[in-house]
Amino acid sequence: MINDILSNTGRFIFFIFLQGLILNDLNLFDGMAIPYLYIMFILMLPIETPRWLELILGFVCGCVIDMFTNTIGIHASACVALAFIRPLFLKSIAPRDGYEFGQKPTIQHMGFAWYIKYAGVLILIHHSWLFFIEVYSLNGFFTTLTRAVLSSLFTLVLAVLTQYLAFKKKVSDFA
Repeated sequence: MINDILSNTGRFIFFIFLQGLILNDLNLFDGMAIPYLYIMFILMLPIETPRWLELILGFVCGCVIDMFTNTIGIHASACVALAFIRPLFLKSIAPRDGYEFGQKPTIQHMGFAWYIKYAGVLILIHHSWLFFIEVYSLNGFFTTLTRAVLSSLFTLVLAVLTQYLAFKKKVSDFA
């Protein structure tokens, strides 16, 4: 329990600083693709995390990024939306027997195909919410949608790389 809290706190600090100090300055295709990897903190929360705690953590995560980027509530709104939808989506893609206690939503625990579906859909939802709230208009709908899709792809690629670089696959639980 304490190890989970410490690892999630460390993950929060790492992703916030990575986003605030490096990734916010990284723009591809003239600002059309901006990676928002900080949402990995929310995506990597344990599956059995209480919903109220996910919403609070999403709000805090978004507020901290809003402070870094000088946006007022845009990231907080998108992170709360992500934290709200995440348990519903996890339930919809659950294995037939359900999730085991302590199972983590990572490539190493759930497999590549499951993770791409899980992270891809949730990243796209977050980014769409973020960019459409930022524009606050349907003028330029396809431009905003293109930004959301390109940024989602860029973020998903970085998320998969992070999964493979940061986490080692367990050899065996009995070893």
